[in-house]
Amino acid sequence: MDIHFWGAAQTVTGSAHYLTVNGRHLLLDCGLFQGRRSETYAVNRSFCLPPQKIDAVVASHAHIDHIGNLPNLVKHGFEGPIFATRGTVGLSELMLMDSANIQESDARYINKRRKKRGEPEVEPLYTTGDATQAISLLEGRNYNEPFEAIPGVMVSLVEAGHILGSAAVVLDIEEKGKQFRLWFSGDIGRMDMPILKDPVMPFDADYLIMESTYGDRAHPSYENACEELQQVLVRTLGRGGKVIIPAFAVGRTQELVYAIHRMMDAGDIPTVPVFVDSPLAVNVTDVFRKHQDVFDREAREMVREDPSQGALGFDRLTYIRSVEESKELNQRDDPMIIISASGMVEVGRILHHLKNNLHDPRNTLLIVSWMAPHTLGRRLVEGQRQIKIFGEVFENRMDVQSIQGFSAHAGQDLLVEYAARLKGQVKEIFLVHGEERGALPLMDLLKVRGLENVHYPGRNHVFHL
Repeated sequence: MDIHFWGAAQTVTGSAHYLTVNGRHLLLDCGLFQGRRSETYAVNRSFCLPPQKIDAVVASHAHIDHIGNLPNLVKHGFEGPIFATRGTVGLSELMLMDSANIQESDARYINKRRKKRGEPEVEPLYTTGDATQAISLLEGRNYNEPFEAIPGVMVSLVEAGHILGSAAVVLDIEEKGKQFRLWFSGDIGRMDMPILKDPVMPFDADYLIMESTYGDRAHPSYENACEELQQVLVRTLGRGGKVIIPAFAVGRTQELVYAIHRMMDAGDIPTVPVFVDSPLAVNVTDVFRKHQDVFDREAREMVREDPSQGALGFDRLTYIRSVEESKELNQRDDPMIIISASGMVEVGRILHHLKNNLHDPRNTLLIVSWMAPHTLGRRLVEGQRQIKIFGEVFENRMDVQSIQGFSAHAGQDLLVEYAARLKGQVKEIFLVHGEERGALPLMDLLKVRGLENVHYPGRNHVFHL
């Protein structure tokens, strides 16, 4: 078997790992690379193998850096099945159509400017038609029920605890009379987090492909993060300001709604209007409600006990779909909480809320996610005051606060424990989905724990097992 590392190799985004087994080709994840805009188009258009030669895809979860390039794969000839958990299938249908709409919208915007300069038009990376075709290839599978992805490869999807439907991919492989197990972690969640069950730790694996995003540090506890959130909300709302939170539509938005719901019920924060302003996040929340069987015990109890019968809805919360309702929020001056996409402050309605509220120092921009290099979110976290929105330069006078403890990724301590569960049996460990600052310290710690043959493969590196 060969593993050909392509995406999320010595970087975080664009997850894609190609396996060649028994002369067939299986792709683990097919995500969008996110970074400098000048690079992303070219990187996302390139594939390790011609897409028509790939027999099947297994997707670990529905974040766009893990599934977002599937329509492009289909556009260039892929016709095989795309396997994922049922929760991931439900979310992927929404995420892929949203991503396709963004690709088309961005192309239209760019082409207007290029036309004025007499330059040739660009094509979107993919279209809604490509996304529709990719969605038609999705095949949902239950957790812990093995299925054959390609000849000689039986796959089981086990709980990863990262977002709804997230899974580690366990591959039991038979090739040339040999049998072995490859464990692909996907994105590993954290223990004792709200709504979702804990990640399943690896067992009986000969080879491990593992994320390393936060291999350099442990996270503050979820309890500390909630305390920091409470303090920011009380302080900002108390001075009459708005709290504007850029949040990913999948996972982070629902987690924040859950936390704010509990705080308001307990009287820990002022009772003010709360808005989720993202059509995608609204639709994603509907998918969450349909899959409450994967909620943890605490979330299921909250659903049973809450008068509104919802962990993700309460009387002060409004889910906004229309553009008109979104615009109306920026005409209001009363204290409120606005949760809006995109999580990295690059596209979407969050840009309009930022543009209309950054002049007022009473307001707070609250960052609750990791920000990729070269994104507007990263520049704001780094304290830049002169920022560009829609090509126009603004002076940011908002208070910018950052809370780290809401991360849905495992921190250093859990990553070490995850790999250490395979001590004495794992032959090779491959660290992916991490920058050097995360992966290299983790590699050193794993070696201290007696785990040898730990690799940090770069893009286009091939390992023969």
